[in-house]
Amino acid sequence: MDRRRIANLLSGITGLALTVGISFAIVILLILVLSDEPGRAIYYFFIGPFTKAYYLGNMLNQAIPLVFTGLGIAVAFRSSTFNLGGEGQAYSGALAATAILLTLPTLPGIVGIATAILGAVVIGALLAGLSGVFNMRWGTDPLISSFLVSSAVILIVDFLVTGPLDDPANSMLTTARIAQQFQFLRIFKPSKLDVSIFFAVAAAIGTFFFIQRTHWGYEMRMCGINREFSRYAGINVGKYLVIPMAISGGFHGLAGAVSVMGTHYRCLKGVTAGLGWNGIAVALIAKNNPIAVVPAALFFAYLDAGAKAAMLHSDVTFELAKIAQAVIFFLVTAQALYGLFNSRRKKKVAA
Repeated sequence: MDRRRIANLLSGITGLALTVGISFAIVILLILVLSDEPGRAIYYFFIGPFTKAYYLGNMLNQAIPLVFTGLGIAVAFRSSTFNLGGEGQAYSGALAATAILLTLPTLPGIVGIATAILGAVVIGALLAGLSGVFNMRWGTDPLISSFLVSSAVILIVDFLVTGPLDDPANSMLTTARIAQQFQFLRIFKPSKLDVSIFFAVAAAIGTFFFIQRTHWGYEMRMCGINREFSRYAGINVGKYLVIPMAISGGFHGLAGAVSVMGTHYRCLKGVTAGLGWNGIAVALIAKNNPIAVVPAALFFAYLDAGAKAAMLHSDVTFELAKIAQAVIFFLVTAQALYGLFNSRRKKKVAA
C-alpha cells in the first residue's frame, strides 16, 4: 500500500472517528440537559445494550436488514448511480414475501422461504432497475426517479396492507401472520436474533468478492470512476447504469423479506420505515466497502439499542437515538460531499 492510500485511509478513519465523537458528545449534552438522572441515562445508553442477552440479541437482529440495505447502497454508489428509493423497495419486498407465503401456506419451509426471498428480490430489483433504464434511455437522474417511484410505491403498499390484505382479527394495521415453517430459526433466545445474521455476513463477503475480484465488478467500478473512459475502452456503459441499480433494489427487497420472516412474521404498515435512509448512512460510514458495512450496521443498531435501554431504565425518551442518527447522517454526508467536491477540484486544477 503506497503512502497516498495510507494517507487517505488515515484521513477517512480520522473523519469517521470525529463524526462519531461529535455525535456522542451531542447525545451526552442532551442527556445532561434533559434528564434528571444523567449518570444513569448515560450508563444505560452506552453500556445498556450489553447488560442482558435479550438486549444484545435484539441489537444484532436489528443490524441484519441494515446490512442488506447498506450493501445495496454501496453497490449503487460504487458505480456512481444513486438509489434513493430504498424505503419503497424494502417495503414492497416485505409485502411481496408476505403475500407469497400467505398465498402458499402449505409449501415446505425451505421452498416457501426461497420463493418468498426470490419474489422480494425480484420486486425490489424491478423497482430500482426501472430508474436505471430511465437513466440509460433518456438520461433521467436516478436520484430523482428512484425517490419518486419509491414514494408512489409506499402509498400503494400502505393501501394493500390496510385494505385487501388487512387481517380483520388483528387490531393493528397488518396482514395475517405467516405460517410457522416460514419463520427463521432463532439462535439467541429470548432475543429475536435469527439465522439470517449468517446470510447477512455471507452477503457482505460475497458482494466484496463480486466488486473486487470479478470481471463484472471491475467494469462496474471503472464505469463509476469515469464513464467516458470506460466507453472508449469498450465497456458497455449503459449496462452498468441498470445492473447496479437492479442489484441495489434486490438487496433492499431482501431486507424487507428478512424483516418479515425473521422478526415480525407479518407485514405491518410501515414495517421497514427508516431502512432505506439508514442504509445510505451505513454505506457512507463504510465508505462503500461491503465488508465495512457489517460493523457500520452494528453501530447504527447499537444507537437504537442504547436509546431503548436508556428509555427503559431512566427518564430519557427514545428520540435520543434518532437525534444521534440524524447528526451522524448529516456529518457523514457532509464528509462524503466534501471528498467529492475536493476530488473534482483537484481534477480541474490538474486539467
